[in-house]
Amino acid sequence: MLPWIERRASPTPPAPPAPSPGTGTPSLTTRSLTRLLAWLLTRLLLRLRGRLRRRVRDRAPGLGAGLLGGAIAAGLGLGALAVLVLALWVTSPYPDGGPDGALHLAASLWLLGHGVELLRTDTLTGVPAPVGLTPLLLPALPVWLLYRAGRDAVDVPREGPGDAPPVSPRTAWCGVMTGYLAVGSLAAAYASGGELRPSWIWTAGAPPLLAGLAAGGGVWTAYGAPRGALPRWARVAARAALRGVAVLVGGGALLVLASLAWHGEAVRDSLLGLTPGWWGRLTVALLAVALLPNAAVWGVAYGLGPGFVLGAGQVAGPWGTPGSAAPGALPRFPLLAAVPGEGTAWLGWAMAVVPVAAGVVVGCGVAGAAARERVRWSWPRVVGVVTAAGAGCGAAAGGLAWVAGGAMGVRGLARFGPVWWQVALAGAAWAVGVGVPVGLLWWGVRVLRSAGAGAPGEGVGEASRARAAGTGAPSAVPAPKGAVEPEDAYDFLPVDPVDQAGPVGPVDPVGPAGPVGQVGPVGPAGPVDPVGPVGTVGPVGPVGPENPVGPVDVEPAVPARPPRPGDAPAE
Repeated sequence: MLPWIERRASPTPPAPPAPSPGTGTPSLTTRSLTRLLAWLLTRLLLRLRGRLRRRVRDRAPGLGAGLLGGAIAAGLGLGALAVLVLALWVTSPYPDGGPDGALHLAASLWLLGHGVELLRTDTLTGVPAPVGLTPLLLPALPVWLLYRAGRDAVDVPREGPGDAPPVSPRTAWCGVMTGYLAVGSLAAAYASGGELRPSWIWTAGAPPLLAGLAAGGGVWTAYGAPRGALPRWARVAARAALRGVAVLVGGGALLVLASLAWHGEAVRDSLLGLTPGWWGRLTVALLAVALLPNAAVWGVAYGLGPGFVLGAGQVAGPWGTPGSAAPGALPRFPLLAAVPGEGTAWLGWAMAVVPVAAGVVVGCGVAGAAARERVRWSWPRVVGVVTAAGAGCGAAAGGLAWVAGGAMGVRGLARFGPVWWQVALAGAAWAVGVGVPVGLLWWGVRVLRSAGAGAPGEGVGEASRARAAGTGAPSAVPAPKGAVEPEDAYDFLPVDPVDQAGPVGPVDPVGPAGPVGQVGPVGPAGPVDPVGPVGTVGPVGPVGPENPVGPVDVEPAVPARPPRPGDAPAE
């Protein structure tokens, strides 16, 4: 635990110093000035953030914009922690040191959030004690700021909708990294003069790694998140592994919440017994909240089987706690008060549901993707991809276990948290052992289902399948071109019985009246058409071209001819 928190959280708080004449407390003036400083710093950060972001957007893209964006990201992260620490220090009833010590602590916490191991110098033995347990909520703000800086260094207004970004990804990434690490180096140099000093080996490795990954993610997103040349099976395995890890972490978080509720009385006593003041309890509660993601990962280790180490000879596992210490041997802290004790084997069997669920998710994810492929996968390929996904799930769980643990001191506290390689092996074994049979079973069900759906319509178009489904009769041959639609055919069918109604046939004798059709000989009367020469009024004919409708007007006058005896029967 951090030294200033330990002093504030001690069961018997130190007596306050005697007040000096004329003042309530000797640090009243200093605390008032510090309050003013914290307020001014907060206002300054909020105003600078908007102005600097506008300058970055208006600035031409390139290395300079990346440098400025990285420096702004580092400054905002440091400033936010400085404001929080100064506020806690100002409101503390028994503050230690002055504002300089609080600012040193803020710089050290910022480095701790980047994975840097700190060395505590004010120990009883005089030997520096390492503090390497990083609360996983601390890196959240730096990662988000770096991601935004990397994306903003590339995401600038373009000339056209299809144009490529005007700055190369390498230039943007290098600019953000250089600006961020420059400010980080100054923060490390400043923190080296406090009680919690950064280890220079960790300072040289951890912040560049975190900054490179976060800024690289922002640049990659700004370029449209290209997938590169990864094969299809690798993408399927990676997606299934991520889903499995999400199930594991979710199950671990549920275990932590359930354990906190089960041991609610012990957790409350631990919180109230650490410090008598409300501000001290608020500080402890904030630290516990920052460590909740770590506790979720420890719950993953508990559910997988290896458990986690609580010091020399103390291991909390799902089937008992071998080597458990006597009551009160663990440090007094709310999260540690919720650690399951002996006689909780039932909890281990209940927690086995979490890794089984992760294996089912991995297997079903690979099998579902395999069944959707155009080229059907063979079962050995499905087994291989599920195995790769299970190995990736175990490796990711081991990586989370590595970052969620760390040293909290020397000797007995040198190992605190889950052992990463044990968690990785257990996670891979659960994911592969459960995922392979489940994946094969689900793959077989999907293949049989797709084969059964495609057999009746093999070689038949979609329209034929629709007709067969609508009429209730299978159709094996597609309809030829120009064929009538089924609706027209069915509309015509009822007419056939009417045609075969023979009784109506006798009407055919009326056919003898056909001689009337012989009035056709009247056709010779057609020569009357030659009467058309009346059109010898042809001189008018030239006008016809101007109005072609003219000839049509002449024809209506023909009916005005006197009817002839033969014409009446024709009508």
